[in-house]
Amino acid sequence: MSMIGLYVPGTSLPYRMGAGTKLLLLVVVVTTLLALRDPWVSLGTALVVPLLYLAFGLWSHLRHAFRPVLLFLVLVALFHLLFTGWEVAVRVCAQLAAAVLLAGLVTRTTPVTEMLDLFARLARPLRFVGVRPDRVALVLALTIRCIPMVATAWTTSREAYLARGLRGGPHRMVVPVIVNLIRSAEALGEAMSARGMD
Repeated sequence: MSMIGLYVPGTSLPYRMGAGTKLLLLVVVVTTLLALRDPWVSLGTALVVPLLYLAFGLWSHLRHAFRPVLLFLVLVALFHLLFTGWEVAVRVCAQLAAAVLLAGLVTRTTPVTEMLDLFARLARPLRFVGVRPDRVALVLALTIRCIPMVATAWTTSREAYLARGLRGGPHRMVVPVIVNLIRSAEALGEAMSARGMD
């Protein structure tokens, strides 16, 4: 796994597709699901996407792609079951699950450098209004780096919490996670300053 992303080396079909093509397919599929507003189509798509992980040799990464949003999906499902009905709950949760898993598939089959090159090319027309494409790529690189950083900070804090024999809700780990993230951000800022980046 890359230090600044979730890329997993491989040779299956998605690895031979360009980053732009994969992002376009992701946008088309998610937009179609949102436009159709059919709970059964959304549910079917959400059930098919895990099979793509299996077909492309990424089955072991499915749990890591889905786990961060599991609690959120449960809360969304409960809300819609109470206030809008089961069909809406199925549709919304299936759409979210499909979108997250498809996005995870894209990030795991696309090198970070390829993704950043794509965004830098897309940002080139903005040079005429004073935007620097290389800075856009840098911001995106830092954003991508922060995703696994947050997950690592949460895991580290949770392990330390349990190792001390503490019990209670996950809200007790919020402060340690924030402290760890602030420290990481300070170290990253110092490293960028040392390299002459303003």
